[in-house]
This record gives sequence, structure tokens and C-alpha cells, in this order.
Amino acid sequence: MIKVLITDDHPVVRQGIRQILTEYSDIELVDEAGGGSELFEKARETRYDVILLDISMPGKTGLELLKDVKVLCPETAVLILSVHPETQYAIRALKSGASGYLPKSTLPDELITAVRKAAAGKKYITSSLADILATDFDQPDEKPIYQSLSDREFDVLIQLASGKSIKEIGEDLSLSAKTISTYRERILEKLSLKNTAEIIRFAIQEGLVD
Repeated sequence: MIKVLITDDHPVVRQGIRQILTEYSDIELVDEAGGGSELFEKARETRYDVILLDISMPGKTGLELLKDVKVLCPETAVLILSVHPETQYAIRALKSGASGYLPKSTLPDELITAVRKAAAGKKYITSSLADILATDFDQPDEKPIYQSLSDREFDVLIQLASGKSIKEIGEDLSLSAKTISTYRERILEKLSLKNTAEIIRFAIQEGLVD
């Protein structure tokens, strides 16, 4: 029997996923957490087989929470759920210990397959992610320059490239505008860019945003 913890800051999303999971007889328990602190509180009290984790969380990002979860309960599988394309975060998530990366548009049957596979100790890789991984494997010495960014810097890069202001990003991540500006300066330095317009152009050229 599989025990699952859904971690997402949107109650409607949690409710929708819960409704899907509770329809299956091999899923014994479905709990919910609305943020990182609640996630760790529940994970300390209950041993879960699978944690479904939204990558876009206020405060610590899903990638940061993922690393913390793997320290607290290394035997628990973590599936990342995201509205972002696999090209943006999937490889980072897998390298950080995730058992899979699923778009939130995933069909219910595929979500259940992923949960079952993760609970069995296996990785769940979508066909599109398999293509990305194959390309990454075939060209090991041609890593994109943006892979030099930290997870937080990469997250800020994506949000800047998506047209969000520093203030909006700060509100999303529960960080000050000054902190986001510092991340922006680091991004510009590491990628040898001059301004936000060049960040947007860079992200489009690299296929990180549409």
C-alpha cells in the first residue's frame, strides 16, 4: 500500500490530485502540505512512500526542498510537479534526487503510473524527458552555460525571462527586492550579459522560455 504526501501551496491543486489518488485501492493514505514547514512536520511524523512536490513554492523553491527532503528521509521517493517545461528544471530535479518530473498537465493515468513506479524505487521518465537526457548524454562536454547557475539563480533567470519584475519575483519567492536584484547581478556576471533584455534573449535562444 502506497502512502503519498501532496505538497503544493494551492489548495485547489492539492484537492484535485487527492481526488485522483484516492480512486485507486493500492494508495492507502493521501496527506497534504501547503508549504515547506508543513511538509517537514508531516514527514517527521509519518513515513511516506512518495512525496509529490510542486517546484514553484514560496520561500524555498521545490528544488531546495527536494534536497532537504532527501536528507531528512532519503528512502522516500519525490516526484516533482511543475507548470514549467521539462527543458527548464527536469534534469536539475533528477540530479538533486527526484524520482521523476511531471508537468501539471499530466493525465491521471500517467500520474498514477509515476507514483507506483516511484514507490517501487524506480525512476519515472516521460518520453520527452528521455529525449532531453539522451541529448545530454550524447554531448557530455557541451553543457549549456546556464548550468553554472545555482538553483535559485536559475529560478530567478526563468522568472525574469518570463517578463516578471524584480518586485513580482520577490513576492513569489517571499524574498526582498534587494535579494532578487543580487541574484540578477550574479546571473548577468555568470552569463556575461548586460541587462534584463539580454537575459530574455538568452533564455529564448536556449529554449528555456517560449
